[in-house]
Amino acid sequence: MESTVSNPGSALGEAIGALMEDALNRYLDPLVKSMDCIYITAGPFNHTTKKYTKLILYDAYGNGYNIDSVIANKKFQPLILVESKYIRYKKHNRDKGSWVCNSHQALRRRFSSVRSSITILAGNWSQPSKAMMRSYDITLFEIPFEKIAFILSKYDIDFNWGEKDREKAKRAWDIFDRLDDNKKNRIGNEIISGILDELKESIISILDDSVPREIKEVEIQLSTNLGETKLFVFESVELALKFLQDLNDDEDLFNDLLKTDDSPMLFDNVQIELDE
Repeated sequence: MESTVSNPGSALGEAIGALMEDALNRYLDPLVKSMDCIYITAGPFNHTTKKYTKLILYDAYGNGYNIDSVIANKKFQPLILVESKYIRYKKHNRDKGSWVCNSHQALRRRFSSVRSSITILAGNWSQPSKAMMRSYDITLFEIPFEKIAFILSKYDIDFNWGEKDREKAKRAWDIFDRLDDNKKNRIGNEIISGILDELKESIISILDDSVPREIKEVEIQLSTNLGETKLFVFESVELALKFLQDLNDDEDLFNDLLKTDDSPMLFDNVQIELDE
């Protein structure tokens, strides 16, 4: 008997994303435990509903973010934020990519214990979206859409259809829906198989406590009462302290830094004529 879903294409996409996330959880949990850490995929247990709550972390302003999973130490302090995101159409790149950037940046400002953000991208992700995430210091692991389509084709599922091709999407969903759990889990394992070695190496490196801590850079942000901001980055504490001392001793330098004349223009390489 064929199942009835209102949007078979979306249903199959969500199912593929869930299989990928489950496969990652099965792989990462024992790896993280072997390094004396904890792999967390859900929030506290709700005794009323008899279910675990969603894994929601809060930033310094009380905003909550539903994170896929977190690698934490024995004190339950987060060390690595982990996301897995599948998209079929590039039009969704900006929304999902921006969410990862904003949420992870906000959480890292509150949780000083976080060492790294990792995101597994599956499907069709554009170069600008990936560049944006990398600029937020997010480590990416990629699973191309073509690989997912090839894996599904081995189960007689045609995953290549146009956005409005409902009939083809429905046939694909019906075939997938009839698969048993073992085959579905096998699909999830196959989807992530190509990134596991590199992912394992990255996580082991991040969690290595034998590496001595040292300051990589120092950021100083100046904010005016009008809401303007200027960010200064220094390679060492000494250079940052010298900057602050110079700022304190030199009134002209202080006043110059309050000006915004050096701010970039709204448009590059555009001649703007102002009415006199």
